[in-house]
Amino acid sequence: MKAERLAIPDVILVTPPRFSDNRGFFSETYNIQRMKEAGIDLPFVQDNQSLSVQKGVVRGLHCQLAPYAQGKLVRCTRGAIWDVAVDARTGSPTYGRWVAAELSEENWSQLWIPPGFLHGFCTLTGNAEVQYKCTGLYDKASERAVIWNSRELAIDWPVKPEEAVLSEKDLVAPEFSAAKDWFRY
Repeated sequence: MKAERLAIPDVILVTPPRFSDNRGFFSETYNIQRMKEAGIDLPFVQDNQSLSVQKGVVRGLHCQLAPYAQGKLVRCTRGAIWDVAVDARTGSPTYGRWVAAELSEENWSQLWIPPGFLHGFCTLTGNAEVQYKCTGLYDKASERAVIWNSRELAIDWPVKPEEAVLSEKDLVAPEFSAAKDWFRY
């Protein structure tokens, strides 16, 4: 398994090997020991899956507050997405910075986003299927969001604002400054 720390070192791009032959392929997508060796050492308690039928769907930026904060191990098993993590940990040397990676059925990569980060993605293809493991259970009262195109973050999304497909909830999320003190480094 290949593990690469991104510009925010707590965010890790993981690519499990795929073994192909004339029948197709086999891949061990999660192995607790290999993940620990890569620096991902929290237990997962929930698996989520989404399908976005259109190109340009934006989901996020989302998080959950403690004690329900979630780390996420995200992968795209059909199509392609541009996955984003934003450091929302007050006091962190990378507070307010973001990193992104393309995840696709082709590159087979996964992105580890630790608790204390906002998470969002944009579909680069139609029929993009995303699966992710979470370290915390969903809790509606702890759920928070920041507007996907926050001027304060200046994320370079691969979709024009007028072409982005968003939920009603994501359309009215606040700017990043609302996230101050949601998490401590």
